[in-house]
Amino acid sequence: MKSYREELWFEHPQRMGFINITNEVSHCLRQSGIREGLCLVNAMHITASVFINDNESGLHADFTRWLEQLAPYDAHGYAHHQTGEDNGDAHLKRTIMGREVVVAITEGRLDFGPWEQIFYGEFDGRRPKRVLVKIIGE
Repeated sequence: MKSYREELWFEHPQRMGFINITNEVSHCLRQSGIREGLCLVNAMHITASVFINDNESGLHADFTRWLEQLAPYDAHGYAHHQTGEDNGDAHLKRTIMGREVVVAITEGRLDFGPWEQIFYGEFDGRRPKRVLVKIIGE
């Protein structure tokens, strides 16, 4: 069995947003040479997420509105902020959206269902953060 590891770096210009990283992950898969196996993609920061969904702007706006209703940004309203931070909402949003995805690899391609793509979700942006891509297989 072979193993491949790469870190991708992202810096979103706003506090919150979504970046389609499907092409970057596909590039990692091509670099790995692995034809059958599994691909793990996970956010390496506690205020960011990786998830699979549709690349549709209305859906992304819905995610943003929904997450703000569940965990609104409030620079002073979270117990976490007593530590000197101001990103309590970002930790909660990450928990809701998830840390990682695993995608099957079949015949050298990410084996997605219809409309599925991989996204990086940023909830405390404006600084560089990394995503791990770990691919194992033959």
